Amino acid sequence: MNALSRREEETLLKKTKEHALKECDPIVKEFAECAEGRTFSVAWECRGKYKAVQDCMLQYTGPEAMALVRAEYLRLRNEQQQKTQVNPS
Repeated sequence: MNALSRREEETLLKKTKEHALKECDPIVKEFAECAEGRTFSVAWECRGKYKAVQDCMLQYTGPEAMALVRAEYLRLRNEQQQKTQVNPS
């Protein structure tokens, strides 16, 4: 089977977002520091930093990146299923 269940898809997306936030942490912190103490002015004062956060997150959660994550997950799942079929315990 080469399709993901809804639950598997949601789990992969959640784990991928967590990984992206860890990788993008310094950029997210810069945005947070810029936004601290601001209300309406965040929209124009921190625009560049917000864009940098979006760009960083997209590297890990964009369509291409998610396709790679799915493919790797399916590969590992299929590999595990083959091992289980060969060596049933």
